[in-house]
Amino acid sequence: MRATLIALSLWLLAVPALAGGAKPFVEGSWQAIRDAHAGKPLVAHLWSLTCAPCLVELPHWARLARENPNLRIVLISTDGEEDVPRMAATLARAGLSGLESWHFADPFAERLRFELDPRWRGELPRTLLVAPGGDVTVVRGRGMEAVESWSARFR
Repeated sequence: MRATLIALSLWLLAVPALAGGAKPFVEGSWQAIRDAHAGKPLVAHLWSLTCAPCLVELPHWARLARENPNLRIVLISTDGEEDVPRMAATLARAGLSGLESWHFADPFAERLRFELDPRWRGELPRTLLVAPGGDVTVVRGRGMEAVESWSARFR
């Protein structure tokens, strides 16, 4: 029994690596992300493979990450488990493979959207800027200028 539990634990740890590094975003994941980055400025960017503006913006996120190595950027794709290989390839092409990445892993996406922002209806791209004190600023649509301005306060 113990060997089975150890094997299962190792397999569960390996799953994100096998999936291109994307972790499954489920109920409770948003709080786990916030807890992991508590006290530091956090940028959580929501995107999808089917969102043309999101795809256009991905290289800009790579530039922002390169220019601000201390800025914590988390990418959350609203795509499901079946799209993880395409997501990983897309992020790799954009130079974003090294960033923390998540993907929606609950078929009831509305529950996950509500957890992130109760007023969010699913429009993308969307960025949540979490200040060290926990205050959240929402950036709707393409908003790299707003993100850069916000992040400059914490350099």
